[in-house]
Amino acid sequence: MPSSRSRGQQDDAETSWRDQLSALRNLPPFFRLIYRTSPSLTVTNVLLRLVQSALPAAKLYVGKLIIDEVIRILDAGGDTTYLWELVALELALFLASDLLNRGINLVDSLLADLYTNQTSVDLMRHAATLDLYHFEDAEFYDKMERARRQTTSRSTLISQLLAQFQSTVTLVVLGVSVAAFNPWLIVLLVVAVIPSFIQENYFNQQVYSLTRSWTPERRELDYLRYLGASDVTAKEVKIFGLADFITTRFHKLSMQYYHVNRKLSIKRASWGAFFSAVSALTYYGAYVLIIFQTINGVITVGSLTFLSGAFRQMQQGLQTVLSRFSTIGENALYLQDLFDFFAIRPNIADRPGSIPFPTQLRIGWEFQDVSFKYPNSDTYAIRNLTFKLPAGQKLALVGENGAGKTTLVKLLARLYEPTEGRILLDGRDLREYELSTLRDNVGVIFQDFFRYQLTARENIVVGRVEEGENTERIQDSARKSLAEAVINDLAGGYDQLLGRRFAGAVDLSGGQWQKIALARAYMRDAQLLILDEPTSALDARAEYEVFQRFTALIEGKTAVLISHRFSTVRMADHILFLEYGGLLEEGSHEELLALGGRYAELFELQAAGYR
Repeated sequence: MPSSRSRGQQDDAETSWRDQLSALRNLPPFFRLIYRTSPSLTVTNVLLRLVQSALPAAKLYVGKLIIDEVIRILDAGGDTTYLWELVALELALFLASDLLNRGINLVDSLLADLYTNQTSVDLMRHAATLDLYHFEDAEFYDKMERARRQTTSRSTLISQLLAQFQSTVTLVVLGVSVAAFNPWLIVLLVVAVIPSFIQENYFNQQVYSLTRSWTPERRELDYLRYLGASDVTAKEVKIFGLADFITTRFHKLSMQYYHVNRKLSIKRASWGAFFSAVSALTYYGAYVLIIFQTINGVITVGSLTFLSGAFRQMQQGLQTVLSRFSTIGENALYLQDLFDFFAIRPNIADRPGSIPFPTQLRIGWEFQDVSFKYPNSDTYAIRNLTFKLPAGQKLALVGENGAGKTTLVKLLARLYEPTEGRILLDGRDLREYELSTLRDNVGVIFQDFFRYQLTARENIVVGRVEEGENTERIQDSARKSLAEAVINDLAGGYDQLLGRRFAGAVDLSGGQWQKIALARAYMRDAQLLILDEPTSALDARAEYEVFQRFTALIEGKTAVLISHRFSTVRMADHILFLEYGGLLEEGSHEELLALGGRYAELFELQAAGYR
């Protein structure tokens, strides 16, 4: 877990007004995302808001006419027909306004939901195109976490943008009406609102800076929540008495954030109260000016109500527009996180003129002086590795932990690319082949395979999702992996939900899960099958049986086996013994025993344990 940083580092992350203005460039592509989500809903929203934006001025003006007409009738009498027509018109405007508001809220809600769904899909699809090493980098995880938050939290930006358009049109209409009576009211309006806007914008920048600078710590808090309340960690938390350790660490870190945020919140509230008082005084100054004009007969009583109402609405509207502008700017800064994530491009991608994977392998794989080191690492995980994997041969990789076995199979599947040297497939560089067809023809089951909280059927089908309806193939895969007996004992059979996350699910033992995972390899039916210690939870006899079946059932296919048990390894046609990322010994089981080297030494040590 990351250690707590000095909060002084916040200052380096603070954003400026220029940053916020610069972030507004994210709005056009964001609006294109919205429009792409649903063109019809977007256009409908704009039209509804355009009509709604003219109603405030219309209602105020009709109210002015009503008051002037009432005073005229009181002074001079006469027919009241026109008065009641005005009242009916005002009622119609209020009803129309209510209906428009409801329509806008409905469209906003639908559009936000569709946007959230679409951006979530886009994020997952983009993440699937990125390189494996991206997911092994903490900085990338911070970026992805911030981007993931934007798929939901930025849905409100849709209504904010459209509401800003509506409010701006309303202000223009009201401004023209007020300026026709007294232009000085517009000057007072600007004096009342601008200082408050500057203050609000400043604190929005501070909040963004705080949130961004605390991303690693917030990830740690989420991780601590998971550790403290998870079925996966519950056993060790109880056995090792970790509850106090976890909760104390969480409390300390969360309170650090609380104190920093509290200080900022108090300053924001204090300055907000001050500028709110300035705004109120300015409004009443304008109100006094309007009253004087009414008393002196410059304007009518109806005009007084119109101007006071219009000024108040303009003041509130301008405050809202400027505040929302600041909020939009802040959200646009956050939105940059989403676009930054989408801007990440994989290094491992199809080259121009890529060719499909061979329908039938003729030669196989060849490593030519291959070296590999992980990004941001100076140490080679694999160094100067040269060997051949002929088509149809079963190769075993042996070596102690950290010898580079898993890295090697990831290079075979082109999850990584060599730092130096090259890998050939049927005599051509592996990078010349289409990634999609290459991955389609390579099946890998890792030791840390994922336990999908899905049905037994779906857990097998993930090996070849396009065959999800092929029941015969699914059941045949389960038979080959010995998972059939496990599934037959389940109440729901192949439709039984597995795991512990959802109600009605049944969890399996480690060995049972591994048989389900192995079924994915058979479901895959790829030309190259790789088993990277997927049977480590099985006992020696069960593993031996699984691998015997495996070698018999994949006759004619190429396979790579990784296991620490020599009883399994000896079934391979050829064995590579890796040490510190390099090839130490190679040959058949008998050849390596006759060599009397490290392989023979470890074999004798393991064999002695069974005597």
